[in-house]
Amino acid sequence: MFQLMHSPKVFANERASWRAIIYLNIVRSLHLIMDAMAQAPMKDDLLQDGDGTTVQEFPGLSQEHLMLKRRLSPLVQVESALIRRLSPVQHGEREPDESEESPCGASLKEVAVNAAAQWKECFRSLAGSGRILKNELDWDDPNDPGRLLHCCSGDMIKLWKDPSIQQLLKKLEIHMENHAGFFLNALERVTAPGYLPTDDDILRARLKTLGVSEHRFRVNAGVGLVKDWRVYDVGGQRCQVTAAWVPYFDDVDAIIFLAPISAFDQMLEEDPKVNRLLDSFQLWSSLVANELLSDTKIILFLNKYDIFKAKIEAGVRLADYVTSYKERPNDVPSTSEYLKRKFAMLMKTHSIKPRIFHCHFTTVTDTASTTYILGHLQNTLMHQNLEDCSLT
Repeated sequence: MFQLMHSPKVFANERASWRAIIYLNIVRSLHLIMDAMAQAPMKDDLLQDGDGTTVQEFPGLSQEHLMLKRRLSPLVQVESALIRRLSPVQHGEREPDESEESPCGASLKEVAVNAAAQWKECFRSLAGSGRILKNELDWDDPNDPGRLLHCCSGDMIKLWKDPSIQQLLKKLEIHMENHAGFFLNALERVTAPGYLPTDDDILRARLKTLGVSEHRFRVNAGVGLVKDWRVYDVGGQRCQVTAAWVPYFDDVDAIIFLAPISAFDQMLEEDPKVNRLLDSFQLWSSLVANELLSDTKIILFLNKYDIFKAKIEAGVRLADYVTSYKERPNDVPSTSEYLKRKFAMLMKTHSIKPRIFHCHFTTVTDTASTTYILGHLQNTLMHQNLEDCSLT
């Protein structure tokens, strides 16, 4: 996001790499759908009760469904090839088994890369060594995964839009359209020859990073002033977060805490017994209680609000996962306001010193809104620095 807003030229040169990540998002979505199909019976095998009425837990699949799945099976090899480029198998590790299927209703193991690694360079060769010609990628590379995705595009669209498949996904409570990295409604466009990701595509692409990455920007502060920003993007597994942050606490002006509230109905991958939103509550509490940060401004972004809103409007109940919500109305205004008050209460309870609660509902793809929020943050920090220097 920061790079897109303040370094668009650098960002443009990375589009070939993000194209591969979008392809990975697509094939993993199809992999999840094909795994779900393994849970459904064939129409001819559906049980019938005594009066001949069909008894079924899941919608039955036809031979045509199986043929679609068989024709799309090479996508699993594309997925494995892309993952190997991102995360090469180290000595002693086991090569992923392409035949393994995820459990019913569960997501595939999330792919993660080390933030310090030059993972974007891994995909240069997938688009003619990364050459961009007249805003289009070189389509002559026989190893480009886009070739296979283009050939499979019709079957992917047919499978995704099939009523029985949609019914099956609903029965398994797999809401593909609510996931980050969702491109199944844009398959015709993103699998077309010469496809180059838009800014919006890249913001929607999903790739988990581990470790800390540093980004430097020069931001126009108005009246001819230019402000140098240094932003540290902290990613990582649950057990690594606190240790990873410690070296960056010294002389930090502000911390932006992103809480993905859309994950209220999901569990941590590293600990399937822990709800992701409840884990955010716990991490937020420990952050505001940290003595090293007692004078640091902390801004809360309740992120992925668009996905959160879609889930609530689809009837997913917040109280089923956050029991303290109890019998309150399960509508968007009530649930979102409750979460905002919950984080505010945790800050008031755990913060060493009284501090102002800064909170915004954010959507990663809404660059205009995020730019406005960051501009407000910039002005606040500049005013604070002037106060510290006794210039106001």
